[in-house]
Amino acid sequence: MKIAYLLIGFIGLGLGVLGALLPLLPAFPFLLLAAFGFARSSKRLNDWFLSTNLYKDNLESWVKERGMHRKGKIRVMAIITMTMALGFIMMGNVPIGQAILVCVWIGHVLYFKYGIKTLESE
Repeated sequence: MKIAYLLIGFIGLGLGVLGALLPLLPAFPFLLLAAFGFARSSKRLNDWFLSTNLYKDNLESWVKERGMHRKGKIRVMAIITMTMALGFIMMGNVPIGQAILVCVWIGHVLYFKYGIKTLESE
């Protein structure tokens, strides 16, 4: 079973690194997956992962305080907004699709504004 968790950790880490580099791929859920996999597979790998800047910049505030800094919230919402705007434009002939996308976007904005605690500045 440890090998499966190790594999999950490395897959999450690889996708998380890609997410940190590519603007449309989210890093957060994949790095969370990596943390999960490494925590259950190897203490040494878990300690290493927790000491990386990738973890500290993307997950540490969420894991420790269940919140995000304002800068992180703005970055995530900007990516979500750009992605959904592109989808909105591409659905030019599908007004119901556009309406649904707008509702989903509003839900994201409300969730990030009121559902996730904003931590004090870094």
